[in-house]
Amino acid sequence: MHTPESETRNGNSSSHGLSSAAKEVADRASTIVKLELELAALELKRKVVSLAMGIGFGVGAAILALFGLAFLLAAAGAALALALSTWLALLVMFVLVLSMAGTLGLLALGAIKKATPPVPEQAIREAKLTTEALKR
Repeated sequence: MHTPESETRNGNSSSHGLSSAAKEVADRASTIVKLELELAALELKRKVVSLAMGIGFGVGAAILALFGLAFLLAAAGAALALALSTWLALLVMFVLVLSMAGTLGLLALGAIKKATPPVPEQAIREAKLTTEALKR
């Protein structure tokens, strides 16, 4: 309980109490911010590790899929070798794989040309229209 005697014993308690309370609030806010930053860093680290593991597993799966495709093509070549001579069967498989690679390359080139430059043209057009409308 605040009495004039307790205020005189503690000095100017209202200003001293207010400044110490403000300092305590600032200290606690600083501590909370530091803890939030630490939590964010730990969460980010956990997500980066998980992402790295996912990428590693994906690369491993892609490599195994590539080997699987190679074995599938080898099996197709061996099957053709039953009807044709071996060199001709391998040549047919080579032309087939090369034509598929060329087709995929052309599709990739078209998609890249369509996506470049990576500028949000529609958003820019809408922003210009909005600016013109606001000027009027």
